[in-house]
Amino acid sequence: MDSWVRFNAQSQAKERVIRAAQYACTLLGYTLQKGGATADLHKTVSQLEAHMSMTRKMLRLGNSVEALEAAKRAIHLSDSVLRLCLTISHLNRAMYFVCDNILWAGKTGLIPKLDQHKWSQRSFRYYLFALILNLTRDVYELRLLMECEGPYRASKAPHSPNPSTTLSADHLSSPATPATSAWIRRQLHLLVTVLYSNPPLLLDLVKNSCDIFIPLDRLGIYPTGPGFVGACGLASSALSILTMVHPWLKLKP
Repeated sequence: MDSWVRFNAQSQAKERVIRAAQYACTLLGYTLQKGGATADLHKTVSQLEAHMSMTRKMLRLGNSVEALEAAKRAIHLSDSVLRLCLTISHLNRAMYFVCDNILWAGKTGLIPKLDQHKWSQRSFRYYLFALILNLTRDVYELRLLMECEGPYRASKAPHSPNPSTTLSADHLSSPATPATSAWIRRQLHLLVTVLYSNPPLLLDLVKNSCDIFIPLDRLGIYPTGPGFVGACGLASSALSILTMVHPWLKLKP
């Protein structure tokens, strides 16, 4: 199993590079279409994107095994929220890869009568749910870090009453007062400070935020168009490659 995981890690690195190239083609195709490029050039870029998509699907064969192994490790985490989010996220990733493998078999002709649209939509639903759980995990860890950092910064700052505890309900329901505005500014400054001091969390949050627009568009829940999808996919792929080049930037566990 360990040898398979090591081999799969190498395949993932190649898959990330091809993924970046695929979404770069998506963005390029959209730009060429808007720029009035010839139909032949646009068709060539679209075909290149399709070939890269097929290559990625082939490289992802067996990724469901690694996702299941990750779920087995996550189920032993002590934090109940992380345990729930990561375990279910990995299980959804495993199902996404299974659907993706079946879709690959259909595209290559191994399963000639496969309903490719149905399996594509099914895979994107699993992908979307996994991303929602990953973002939930990111927000949860961000909240924990802000709760730890907040009291420390408050102890270093001059003593002042906390607007969140001293303001009455009437004040909270009224337009923003100078006290609430100051509290909001402090919270935003705390948020920026925590993210700046935790690059792995920042990169994971940005990457998942970019990725989530892809299934939202493909499922028709929030259509954004190929240009935006291509830009988001390219950005998230670049961040994934960065975490592979510098493993300390990968959020753990």
